[in-house]
Amino acid sequence: MMTTFSGPVGVVGEKLSVRCGKRRMLPMVRKVCAAVQCRYRDNQSLQQWKKIRNMVHWSPFLQCFKKKYPWVQLAGHAGNFKAGEGGTILKKHCNREAKCLKKLMGDLLRSYVPEYKGDVERDGEKFMEMEDLLGDFDTPAVMDCKMGTRTYLEDELVKARSNPKLRKDMYQKMIEIDPTEPTKEENAAKAVTKPRYMVWRESISSTSTLGFRIEGIKKSDGQSSRDFKMTRTKEQVAEAFKFFTDGNQSLQKKYVQKLMALRATLENSTFFQTHEVIGSSLLFVHDKEGSHVGVSLIDFGKTMSLPEGQTLDHRLSWKEGNREDGYLYGLDSMIAIFSTLAECDEQDLAEEF
Repeated sequence: MMTTFSGPVGVVGEKLSVRCGKRRMLPMVRKVCAAVQCRYRDNQSLQQWKKIRNMVHWSPFLQCFKKKYPWVQLAGHAGNFKAGEGGTILKKHCNREAKCLKKLMGDLLRSYVPEYKGDVERDGEKFMEMEDLLGDFDTPAVMDCKMGTRTYLEDELVKARSNPKLRKDMYQKMIEIDPTEPTKEENAAKAVTKPRYMVWRESISSTSTLGFRIEGIKKSDGQSSRDFKMTRTKEQVAEAFKFFTDGNQSLQKKYVQKLMALRATLENSTFFQTHEVIGSSLLFVHDKEGSHVGVSLIDFGKTMSLPEGQTLDHRLSWKEGNREDGYLYGLDSMIAIFSTLAECDEQDLAEEF
């Protein structure tokens, strides 16, 4: 059974994060909610207020309701994001990601990534201005899936090995997930090395088994879950996809169609063929009725261009040095699971998985 909770989920135009419970909402958030609720109690219906409240739960920004109110940044993202203008968001500048987005604006994949509008400066800092991927959705449900058979660059692993510092923070993360995992030496030191943590982290999730992992889910009705750190099997992932789609096979079929179209585009994309795509996610979005569906590629901060003349298969197993990322292997797995859900009844599903 899936663990769920009620809580605000932040989707910063292109990124999903979960913050548990109302108690952890900062005072600024509570004040904004209270002020807007008071205004709408007097002048509008309860239904309109619920739409406003839902937007607060959905984003670190409070977008204008019916284009009448300004965007307000809410706390929780340490300055990485700011409100843009005209339905855009500003993400703290990353040279590698900016280069990728510029290239993607001229690639076959353009319709699958947030539109990149260039760089702007705010408060002395440089930001990338891009499309808000939730802007066209009403009470959206969102799922973030990190793609590939690894989420760290080869260079990160080599660098960490060359300077193997013990990390108490990573030890803490490890024991929170599995207290039995550390060795006697690691328990004595109450620390692990970064390479040890990185490789272990991938091994316990569906990243290693299926080529992707679910980072978080937020449904239109407010239910949320991010308890997927040890989700490894097809059965477990299928259960999560059912949770996300409420078992709606019509909606599942729409996602299959979207994913198959994306796969065909990826296989013909010059950008995709010539880049190692690491740590990138697919953002799934649908409205409450399931009539409006979207799948987008996000997060290119670790995406690396290959030496001239080199290409990747994106399905081959990774061996250190070959730079294979397993992106298409993960997408194939994802399509297979969604297809099975869309085509089988409950009894057949038990046999399939």
